[in-house]
Amino acid sequence: MIPLGRIRDSFEGVIPSVIATTDADGLPNISYLSHVHIVDDSHVALSNQFLSKTAVNVAANGLATVMVVDGLTGAQHILDLTFERSETEGPLFERLSAHLSILEQGMAGIMRLKAADIYRVLDCKAVPTPHPLEAAPPVELPDLIEPTAELSRLLAEAGDTESLLDTTLDGLARLFGIRHAMVLVPDDSGKRMITIASAGYDRFGFGAEVAFGDGVIGISAATRQTVRITDLSRGRRYMEAVREMAGLERAVRIPLPALDVPFSQIALPLIVQGRLVGLLFAESEQRFAFRHRDEQALGLISGQLAQALVLAEQERERPDTRAIMPTAPPTHVQSDGAFQLRFYPRDGALFLGDDYLIRGVPGRLLKHLIEAYLKTGKQEFLNREIRREASLMLPDIKDNLETRLILLRRRLSEKGGPIRIFSLERGRLRLEIDGTPELVIVET
Repeated sequence: MIPLGRIRDSFEGVIPSVIATTDADGLPNISYLSHVHIVDDSHVALSNQFLSKTAVNVAANGLATVMVVDGLTGAQHILDLTFERSETEGPLFERLSAHLSILEQGMAGIMRLKAADIYRVLDCKAVPTPHPLEAAPPVELPDLIEPTAELSRLLAEAGDTESLLDTTLDGLARLFGIRHAMVLVPDDSGKRMITIASAGYDRFGFGAEVAFGDGVIGISAATRQTVRITDLSRGRRYMEAVREMAGLERAVRIPLPALDVPFSQIALPLIVQGRLVGLLFAESEQRFAFRHRDEQALGLISGQLAQALVLAEQERERPDTRAIMPTAPPTHVQSDGAFQLRFYPRDGALFLGDDYLIRGVPGRLLKHLIEAYLKTGKQEFLNREIRREASLMLPDIKDNLETRLILLRRRLSEKGGPIRIFSLERGRLRLEIDGTPELVIVET
């Protein structure tokens, strides 16, 4: 019997698998499967979607035969299986369901997972070919232990949240060759992920949003499962959804950084003590860019990044005993130009002129800072005083103010307008404005 680990690339779902069963009278039935998943060295899981005849046959005799195909080499293998159990909940079911949801994009639930059927593998053998092809030279994959250890060391040395984000994306590019990546955090509604850092794209997209359940990012966030797709050529509907999210059709949304034609993507939720604190996403224009071994290495990195982000937030929010001295009206030279800021209380959306800037907590935060500036000329603020401001509508439990400040600061910098925010000592920030802002509240 060939060990399953030796043919792991055949379980990536690039080429659909075939399942054969027989009924109680021995009549055969053959169907296609979207995916066969490795559970362990002696078990696989099949996604039970709409294979009613297959399910009836398996219920009758408990046996099935599956052919899997290596998407890289075309090698075929036959698995003889015996049914053990079905799972309709739990980590394995959620992982299979998350993966299937990617292929289901735009199909109105046709492929929704009913159960994860667990089979024991009785035998695994190669399918002989009448005219064997010349074997391709083996590809020597780089050792991932060294880059993982190096990036782990760099993350341990990072002193604050912003350094953690930059160190992660730089390390992925420099040490792993992952050039297109981003980090997202949940917004205050708990229904969307917001881009807070990105690398490798023609735009940063700070503040770009992805709704839970949309694409690889949204499904990973909603299910809190790692989602890895090695060949998106089977998911053209999903790729169209990516382009729609990245487009400029909706003027009040920040375009999401995205490759025009991604073929490999991976999303890893950052979870600490059951709480989703962020998500690490990467993509590539190459097929099979992220394999099982890459998922394991990035899983270690994302786990450390999640813990480090929480620790950095706690350190940043430690009270600073120094008081802020009253700030006189700004003395730096300002331009004579006035500009308008429009604020929509319903969702905290803020527009700079006619251009959408940000919304939610960052939008309410900037509006609060601008109001204080207009009333008193105040330019320096403490995090602890910001947290006490009821109008910001910060969540009662762990508000992640620091990540919101980073998002706002980066969005303002990317926009390149007359407003800038600088981080000072621990728990402090400074507001800089060129020109004279006019704040307009728009009730809708």
